[in-house]
Amino acid sequence: MQALMLAPAAVLVLWSLIMLYWMAFTRFPAMKKLGRNVGKAKPGGRGQDLEGVIPDNVNWKAHNYAHLMEQPTIFYAAAVILAIMGAGSWDVLLAWIYVGLRIIHSVYQATVNVVKVRFLFFLLSSLALTILAVRAVMATLFFDPSALPA
Repeated sequence: MQALMLAPAAVLVLWSLIMLYWMAFTRFPAMKKLGRNVGKAKPGGRGQDLEGVIPDNVNWKAHNYAHLMEQPTIFYAAAVILAIMGAGSWDVLLAWIYVGLRIIHSVYQATVNVVKVRFLFFLLSSLALTILAVRAVMATLFFDPSALPA
């Protein structure tokens, strides 16, 4: 069951990298179109400096990539805890629901980005994550070492 619990986390890692490349492959051409050379960026420049400079729909990919570096870190911890402690089939299902909703959230934010709809995907994924986090706490706090084989 460990691999089954870790598989959704691995998929979300890969998806995060896909978003990174999507961001780069849309951001660099937008910068070039405006006459900004990536190689000659000012020292200490950050992606946030491009807000209001390149089109919003190009920045949406960067916004989503940043989101994938935030809340999913909690998911990774919960997934590893549950994999170590012994995930059940519900844990695996909830993990896949979380990852599926995060991918839908990513695609939606990167393309359409109506906040009201995007928030629904975020809320549903957050509920799945909350249940996973509670199950991880239960798996650790209520662990009974005497139940292990001798």
